[in-house]
Amino acid sequence: MDIKAIQNQLHYNDQRALRALYDLYGTKLYQLAFAIVKNRELAEEVVEDVFIQAWNKRRRLAELENLPFYLYTTTKNVSCSYLRKYSRTSKTFSLDEAALPYYQLSKPPEDLMITGETIQLINRAINDLPPKCRLIFKLVKEDGLKYREVADLLHISIKTVENQVGIALKKIHEVIKIYLPSSVFFLQKP
Repeated sequence: MDIKAIQNQLHYNDQRALRALYDLYGTKLYQLAFAIVKNRELAEEVVEDVFIQAWNKRRRLAELENLPFYLYTTTKNVSCSYLRKYSRTSKTFSLDEAALPYYQLSKPPEDLMITGETIQLINRAINDLPPKCRLIFKLVKEDGLKYREVADLLHISIKTVENQVGIALKKIHEVIKIYLPSSVFFLQKP
């Protein structure tokens, strides 16, 4: 079921549509919430609250142009509220302190036409990125948000998003080029 169909069904009080929305975005929103609150139980509560809010606003969701961006923004806002309410140490969210779960490419090697060993190298390279860079990379490359959306969500410039994605891609390229023959990199400069 695509996102527009989910939005339409939510408008007509279809609880199965809420479940489909959760299946599509629950894990991704949990990862963002966890990066902010750094607590598994709180992150789970955040995601529950986000979906409760989505259900309560289900009629208005059908009118949204970009429901995924709404979900990410709501997750960030609810996470920051929880952080202010429950945290004893930090009352604000800093990108440099984001705690992301271990990164795993979600597609099987056969779909990407690369070996399991190469996937391990890519995952390791991504996990070695600084937290801010890794969060931005995840939001753009895995979650499919546009640069503008990530910039708005994290209150940073589009240029910062572009730079962080560029840094991530460069580091991934550096790690895997050591292990792969140079003929694989047909875009490589001579």
